[in-house]
Amino acid sequence: MGYRPFVFRLASEQGMNGWVLNSSQGVFIEVEGSTVQLASFELAIRSEKPPLAIVQSVESWHLDPIGFDRFEIRHSEEAGKKTVLVMPDVATCPECLADIADPSNRRYRYPFTNCTNCGPRYSIIQGLPYDRPNTTMKAFPMCPSCLAEYENPLDRRFHAQPNACPDCGPRVTLWDGSGSVIGSDWAAVQLAAEAVLAGKIVAVKGLGGFHLVVDAFNEPAVVELRRRKCRELKPLAVMAPSVDVVEELCLVDSVERAVLTSLESPIVLLRHRPSGLAPSVAPRNPNLGLMLPYTPLHHLLLGEIGRPIVATSGNLTDEPICIDEREALTRLRGIADIYLVHNRPIERQVDDSIVRVIEGRPMVLRRARGYAPLPVPIRGSGETIVGVGAHLKSAVAISVGDKAFISQHIGDLETPEAVSAFDKVVSGVKSLYGVEPSVAACDLHPDYASTRKAQTLGIPAIEVQHHLAHALACAADNDLEPPYLAVIWDGTGLGTDGTIWGGEFLYVSGKGWERVGWLHPFRLPGGDRAVKEPWRTAVSVLLECGIDPSSLLGGDVELVKRQLGIGANCPVTTSAGRLFDAVSAILGVCSETRFEGQAAMELEFCACGQPDKFVWPQAPARPPLSLDWRPLVHSVVSLIQNGKEKGEIAMYFHQALASGIAQFAAQTNQKRVLLTGGCFQNRILLENTIRELREHGLEPYWHQRIPPNDGGIAVGQVVEAIRQRNKPCA
Repeated sequence: MGYRPFVFRLASEQGMNGWVLNSSQGVFIEVEGSTVQLASFELAIRSEKPPLAIVQSVESWHLDPIGFDRFEIRHSEEAGKKTVLVMPDVATCPECLADIADPSNRRYRYPFTNCTNCGPRYSIIQGLPYDRPNTTMKAFPMCPSCLAEYENPLDRRFHAQPNACPDCGPRVTLWDGSGSVIGSDWAAVQLAAEAVLAGKIVAVKGLGGFHLVVDAFNEPAVVELRRRKCRELKPLAVMAPSVDVVEELCLVDSVERAVLTSLESPIVLLRHRPSGLAPSVAPRNPNLGLMLPYTPLHHLLLGEIGRPIVATSGNLTDEPICIDEREALTRLRGIADIYLVHNRPIERQVDDSIVRVIEGRPMVLRRARGYAPLPVPIRGSGETIVGVGAHLKSAVAISVGDKAFISQHIGDLETPEAVSAFDKVVSGVKSLYGVEPSVAACDLHPDYASTRKAQTLGIPAIEVQHHLAHALACAADNDLEPPYLAVIWDGTGLGTDGTIWGGEFLYVSGKGWERVGWLHPFRLPGGDRAVKEPWRTAVSVLLECGIDPSSLLGGDVELVKRQLGIGANCPVTTSAGRLFDAVSAILGVCSETRFEGQAAMELEFCACGQPDKFVWPQAPARPPLSLDWRPLVHSVVSLIQNGKEKGEIAMYFHQALASGIAQFAAQTNQKRVLLTGGCFQNRILLENTIRELREHGLEPYWHQRIPPNDGGIAVGQVVEAIRQRNKPCA
């Protein structure tokens, strides 16, 4: 990240002698000077750091002077415990963009241009410390010109480990479906751009894996991509050539613009404007996932295409993204028409991150490129503990001292390929930091692939209740210590009583946790089938309210009523996510789903207006409490029968639940309230709940860097395992 040359320049400017080096623990500096010089130097290393540097702490002490005759940069040291941060991959900096745009520059149109301020890190690193021999760039010896830059402390490419040029670095080629070369270097980029504009599907090997790319304005091409990829309705991400083009497609506020153009350069969910974009990019969805080019290759390709492209993960649905070009020929056969590839190996898959700005600040929904594997601070222990996460939106966390390092997003563990990718991430995290976990923390659910894996690691496995893990992850994200009330609303998670939880109120103290409330329970007819067919859940919810579902729902209502009557495969749940599904079906918004969360998402999308406020019945004075949604559903049905617009009813439902959370929280006498779980990805629910809590004089906390969905619970698992291991014996 350019810290050593920064220190070298700083010491030289101040006339100080000594040395600086990288180690597995961080940057070490020894410098001699007057008291005034030393004070100024220490202040500067904190305040004038390079753009990518994250200074977690500075420890200093005074020694007797030795009498150094110069300031030097020493070779890195690998000895000792590996605690230094591994930097994420970050977007191309303006200086490097200027290089590739300048015909007189030796890196003109070179797709692998980088410096210490930008480029690949996590996707190419193989070991610590971060030096070229410990990266996949070791296969590319530097030419004399690149080596001179690399060895010059005053050059911005000093010790830029991926440093390369057209004479010595990786090359890009274009392959047909059999792997035969049909273009190289700049010609490959031009031919790929022509193919996109002709309606072809191009597989592009990027920074952390492949994208499948089509013209975002070509409806037949987008429809064909969906057909081949088996992705019927789930939105597709769009990459735009510039932020100005993004603003032509979407409404963008100042915070969203800052996130789009940040070093992390994630996909940002934005409200789209009317445009010529293909309708099938995000059907039935008012939002678009937009990102900007973040590598030189993407910039060059978009520059030639001259318009936005769909850039979705290079995989079949439910599989991990491809990272190897030969593997892609097999796994993407029948999807991609041609392949734009390069010969720089990718050490680990790193998907695109997804961010949504809520209440004026970014919230990471999928944590990968740009964010992984940066840690969050935790109250550490002497042990190394690995949290293996959940079954969906899988990610792994590992504790090293007082930090929990979070892996990139892996995906749903629904296929053998996904489970294999999970295994690689677990072994990769261990080898990168040179640690062997002594404990594995996993979910209570015995059928989760991650839980089964934890039990095969040959170390003690600690089971952590799903919603407690959510709560502890949110607390870690906000650096918050107990006590607090956590509101965890999501789809499903196995409870300690054997039922399916999902609308939980947990009180967390320094001694442990207690379930102090929940949503009124109901049954899921058909179990997992009800998740894909929300009308089934709607039948159950209406019957629980004493309402005949036949006049409101399609489907074989009588069959589901008989199933509920005998209780066959009808597990009990308190799930907020399934309650959203049911109301979505009752309103006729979404009765069957094609991807996780679709029914609840579409209910959020249709919500509009400023409806009357729902008044909750008086609840008991003290917990444990059941937040009874039945009067609310009665009110929703009454509004339907009175001809209210479904958008206004949807908004009414959201606002009612937000006020119900606040009223419940106010009765617990806990001022600090955490909001976590997949339901709090919903902007309307989260923003209304924050407002309601504040109106009750409470302090709301919600997610920032750790996803509120299952992608964040590995951190919570680690935190709870540490607490259990540190708990005094009775």
